[in-house]
Amino acid sequence: MAIVLAHFELTTGTACEDVTRGRRGKAFFDVEVGTKTVRLRACFSSLDLQKWKKMQWYLVAALLTVLTSSQGILTTLSQSKGEYNYDYATVPFLAEIFKLAVSSLLLWRECKNLPLPKMTTEWKTVGLFPIPSVIYLIHNNVQFATLTYVDTSTYQIMGNLKIVTTGILFRLFLGRRLSNLQWMAIVLLAVGTTTSQVRGCGEASCDSLFSAPIQGYMLGVLSACLSALAGIYTEFLMKKNNDSLYWQNIQLYTFGTLFNMARLLADDFRGGFENGPWWQRIFNGYTITTWMVVLNLGSTGLLVSWLMKHADNIVKVYSTSMAMLLTMILSLFLFNFKPTLQLFLGIIICMMSLHMYFAPPNMLLDMPLTVKPDEEKLIEVSVDRRTHS
Repeated sequence: MAIVLAHFELTTGTACEDVTRGRRGKAFFDVEVGTKTVRLRACFSSLDLQKWKKMQWYLVAALLTVLTSSQGILTTLSQSKGEYNYDYATVPFLAEIFKLAVSSLLLWRECKNLPLPKMTTEWKTVGLFPIPSVIYLIHNNVQFATLTYVDTSTYQIMGNLKIVTTGILFRLFLGRRLSNLQWMAIVLLAVGTTTSQVRGCGEASCDSLFSAPIQGYMLGVLSACLSALAGIYTEFLMKKNNDSLYWQNIQLYTFGTLFNMARLLADDFRGGFENGPWWQRIFNGYTITTWMVVLNLGSTGLLVSWLMKHADNIVKVYSTSMAMLLTMILSLFLFNFKPTLQLFLGIIICMMSLHMYFAPPNMLLDMPLTVKPDEEKLIEVSVDRRTHS
């Protein structure tokens, strides 16, 4: 008796396709044992594939949450007496170099296997990738400017405003329809973020309802709008065709590197090259914490591109908004941060918004759950006898 073992892997981009490019949801495997050819066909239900994809979404979103929560903290720790001893415009540039190098390595590994990944080289497609690079260039630098006015927890909470603009842009540009409950969740999130930013006027130094300079909040709103716009457009590019994710990343980060380099050169011209060209002082003032900021920013970008390809902007934005909880806890120990009652209320409201948006309607409205019977899993084995001449 011969025992045949067949191993196969489900790719995230397409539901259960093997090298023979079988029909969606089915994979075929031919194995020869002696004079016998065994063909295995495995049929999987769409529910199984959906669970597998969601599991990957959760893992990537959880890692993105950790990196995002540490981003503001690391950036603050890299300051000295509230100022940057390094040129913070070099951080996004080096992060783009890091993402480009990682994506190139992964694409090289992908090209070593068959079939070769799809890579569109037409200029009408490649020419679209500079647009999000420009938006991300502005957004990354606005982030640094925002943290000079607000603390890390407020920075994370204000970042949740991107959900409001993302929902609007989803509807306007991508035609994404949201239910009434989801729109209510978005509005509730806006209320929660606003509540967390207000201080009580019982304090002696209560000059206004805002706990930070107005410039910080204006930059925070601008950062949220830029983030949503860049995310929507990036999702459009990633899902425009079936190109390799790493090839799309290379295009995106190549233009990102060029635009960041142009920004550094423009700063030199504006300063009359007083401190020399940027490439001679690019690492001036860098510490271990600064390099951690670079790696954090680069790794976050790679995870976001994965979510743009295989999930959507809402998953990405909500995962980053969850980072405010971890940021607040860490800020208690690192910066002697004293959370206010309004901050706790704002976080609770944001968590309610998270549950309202992603929970099934039957859980929110106490509706009876109707479950469709799962498709039967089939395994077909056909044996063809062959004789050797």
